[in-house]
Amino acid sequence: MAKETILVVDDEANIIKLARMYLQNEGYVVESARDGREALTKIKSLQPALVVLDLMLPEVDGWEVCRKVRADSDVPIIMLTARSDDVDKIVGLELGADDYLTKPFNPRELVARVKAVLRRYEKSAASTKPIHLGQVTIDPQRREVTVGGQQLDLRTKEFDLLWALAEHRGIVLSRDQLLDLVWGYDYYGETRTVDVHIAHLRDKLEGSDVIIETVWGVGYKLMVG
Repeated sequence: MAKETILVVDDEANIIKLARMYLQNEGYVVESARDGREALTKIKSLQPALVVLDLMLPEVDGWEVCRKVRADSDVPIIMLTARSDDVDKIVGLELGADDYLTKPFNPRELVARVKAVLRRYEKSAASTKPIHLGQVTIDPQRREVTVGGQQLDLRTKEFDLLWALAEHRGIVLSRDQLLDLVWGYDYYGETRTVDVHIAHLRDKLEGSDVIIETVWGVGYKLMVG
């Protein structure tokens, strides 16, 4: 398995040295840049798994780097700020940063945050890939479902419910679990809501090889016939 590359962008040599030592100890390949212009060039050429980005940079500051990167890339970004000012953090997050650390920081915390952001990113990336089930294709990015190439007209919650069942295909999910997955933990409606949406889904999937089975007294599971 190829080692993931982390790009550390900071004009302070000691910060780069410290980050490199701790990240390399965790098995990452570490590249560095000392200003915003160099950072933009290396992000494009290296296509790192994650960028640790200082805000106060020469040439092009961290905010502008983040703005330019987000125009055409979703590479995870952890911002470094020398100030504890909440405005810096808020602006950074609004520009698309995934997390932030305030200097001086514990290098172990940097490693922990890198790992956490990468885990979230990998999970998110995996969950946006289309699922193919027999004649049925579910595309979460387009929020489209097709049967034999023909698009189904699904309402928002119908799509979310089908996606939840497809992600757990072959596994029985209770009505309460489906409420949590689709409507959220703060939903206070009745479990009959699930039954009604299941009925609609079954009507729309009729004729395909995807079946939503009822497991009496437990819940539902999705199967490919």
